[in-house]
Amino acid sequence: MAVLEGSTQVEVTTPWSHSPAAAQPPPMWPATLLGMRVLICPDKFAGTLPAPEVAAAVAEGWRSVAPDDELLLRPLADGGPGCVAVLAEALGGRRLPVPTVDPLGRPAAGEILLTDDGVAYLESAQACGLHLLSPAERDPKATTSYGLGLLVAAAVEAGARTVVVGLGGSATNDGGAGMLVPLGVTALDGAGRALPYGGAALAAVAGLDGAPRLRGAALVAATDVDNPLLGLHGASSVFGPQKGATRADVLLLDAALERWADVLVERLPDCPSGLGALPGGGAAGGLGAAVLALGGRCESGIGLVTRAVDLDSALDTADLVVTGEGSFDHQSLRGKVVAGVAGAARDRGVPCVVLAGRVSTGRREAAAAGVTEAHSLVEHFGGEERGGVAAAMERPAEGLRALGARLAGQWSR
Repeated sequence: MAVLEGSTQVEVTTPWSHSPAAAQPPPMWPATLLGMRVLICPDKFAGTLPAPEVAAAVAEGWRSVAPDDELLLRPLADGGPGCVAVLAEALGGRRLPVPTVDPLGRPAAGEILLTDDGVAYLESAQACGLHLLSPAERDPKATTSYGLGLLVAAAVEAGARTVVVGLGGSATNDGGAGMLVPLGVTALDGAGRALPYGGAALAAVAGLDGAPRLRGAALVAATDVDNPLLGLHGASSVFGPQKGATRADVLLLDAALERWADVLVERLPDCPSGLGALPGGGAAGGLGAAVLALGGRCESGIGLVTRAVDLDSALDTADLVVTGEGSFDHQSLRGKVVAGVAGAARDRGVPCVVLAGRVSTGRREAAAAGVTEAHSLVEHFGGEERGGVAAAMERPAEGLRALGARLAGQWSR
């Protein structure tokens, strides 16, 4: 099998085989199959293309070489930016605009997806997203999740019985303290005064005022990571530097969140004990912990989305899976889209190819996760030393079309 230029290939020694059931595809596939069945199910390429456009570009390139192959596009999300759009395409329902604020309190546009079965979907990135701030504005000591609370409150007021909050891509590290304010709960200092917004202020938290106003709605955090709230693998240590935190800030923020977790356990009746160590609590700067403290639960974001788009049925009869994301790195294997898709493909004996803006995951790690090959836009455009990074950011669709065409030449029957 030929190796594409600028690619990472994992040797595969077992021939690909398909069960007899594959001869009768589910209705999602076209009735007449002339060539391969290729499932294209990428995540967004952060900062450049949303998932639907990534899938479309790869498909366009593939069809230019192998027009008789049957392509099924299933854009995915892991709970981070773009989650609502992907779910709306799969589930239908009403997309309701909701005015909110960004991590610094400035007006921002948000929305909720309300389905016919009373489930509301929203994403934290619309109110807390890192992309809403310039690099100079990033300071997790001061940024707030208040805007996310406005979205959750709007979902409750719209009559949702379950509110699913996609967590990922946040600029905040306040443990959800800001989010709780529109829901009726305010953090207080030792003198009974409301604390300022931001993660640093939680170092002085001593109590809470008010009670959650959820009208019986259940909360679900769709997380893209399983990190706990506190410690070396917690929100502050792992994600704080990405949001502008210095080493000193990380220590301050982790101590503040520890104090915050103690208060939540003590004052909220539905908060589980050991909050600081629970998986998913560190997602989105501790928003996962806030959902848990309100009696909610954490779920895998990619698992939730793949169920919504019925990815299993598509995987069952695919000959090849193409997935991808902006950066295929060590974090990709911790609950991200690529890990979920590649693992499911591996379990079915189906090859899985990853396309990414940049690839830094080792071959053995990738193979263990179920990845057959990984290809990089940066390398396609000549590598880092020849302007590949800038080209990958400026012309991602062009690069994905080219890689799609080259994959078709390599894989199509």
